Amino acid sequence: MAHDVPVPEPTDPLRRLEAVVARLRDPNGGCPWDLEQTHASLTPYVLEEAHEVADAIRHGDDQQLREELGDLLLQVVLHAQIATERQAFNLDAVADAISEKLIRRHPHVFADETAEDSAAVRASWEAIKAQERAQSSGVTKSASPLSDQLGSKVRGQPALAGAMTISKKAAKAGFECDDMAGVWEKVHEELDELKEAVASGDRSHAQEELGDVLFTLVNVARWCEIDPEDGLAGTNHRFLDRFSRVEAALGGDIQGKSIRELEALWQQAKAAIRAES
Repeated sequence: MAHDVPVPEPTDPLRRLEAVVARLRDPNGGCPWDLEQTHASLTPYVLEEAHEVADAIRHGDDQQLREELGDLLLQVVLHAQIATERQAFNLDAVADAISEKLIRRHPHVFADETAEDSAAVRASWEAIKAQERAQSSGVTKSASPLSDQLGSKVRGQPALAGAMTISKKAAKAGFECDDMAGVWEKVHEELDELKEAVASGDRSHAQEELGDVLFTLVNVARWCEIDPEDGLAGTNHRFLDRFSRVEAALGGDIQGKSIRELEALWQQAKAAIRAES
């Protein structure tokens, strides 16, 4: 029989969620899966839920967005519950910390400073953040302040988003090609190096060169003012749409079919999607 942990009524939804999670983590009658989880084991789920939130936003689906935000919120509450059990911090401490940070980093709203536009807000935010970082580390000046700042900023980002952040900041600091022709030259240079690395059979080297190619393509995206993450997400969606039509045309079984047959069906799927749109 499950331990009788009271669950508040929906009049306080966040506290109700907190109590539900506490019950799931209760050693006396809780959920075995939830009880096995740690901060480390939940990390992939945090990333997965964040990406699903982004996907719902891209598709403009409010109902899906509400559900995905709930899934992401669950991850926050789960981590807070695990920390509470370790007597490290609780959900209130998480909320208080972010509230204090927002107040501290918005002196143009909560104090007497001014900010004329969003660029001024970003500059103020980064300056305050750097000051906080220096105070917490005891270091007053770094020999590589921009690299330190970027290292801190991208550590929580997916690699593609991190590459864009680094590319933008480095370009703003002057580390930039003279024109688009120089960007394309770099793409072809890195692509040739990738081909050589693959041909050599050195997998580790090939992986490094693949990363260099992807980074140069992120530079292309920055120059063209397009979003590589949205571009790749769109490709994933289009590929699955076309691939599902190929599968359907073959009765759900593509095993043993020649690449020529599959390619013909692929082209038919592309044509059908274009006609529909």
